[in-house]
Amino acid sequence: MLLSDIFVHHVHFWLNNQAELPKLLEGLQKLAQIKHIKQIHIGVKADTHRDVVDRSYDASLLIIFDNQQAHDAYQVDPIHDDFVANYVKPYVSKVVVQDSIDA
Repeated sequence: MLLSDIFVHHVHFWLNNQAELPKLLEGLQKLAQIKHIKQIHIGVKADTHRDVVDRSYDASLLIIFDNQQAHDAYQVDPIHDDFVANYVKPYVSKVVVQDSIDA
């Protein structure tokens, strides 16, 4: 099924310390409460080993929004602000965000 008319927000996180993964996952779960989210997937790397697969990250977040306006509202939601302040800043060394829309 081809998805269309959506805004995709995909984020990968690299931790300062692997032992902090449960704490980061706890924070990611809290994001699911944000009303602007259409669908959300919180993940860790799969056991796939091919040259094209980047396995360097520790956790991922994939969110589907109805449109960019919903994404923009998510970015300023207090729950998102709390996540950044209390889970990203203390535990994460690197974040890569990829946003995409229909081609």
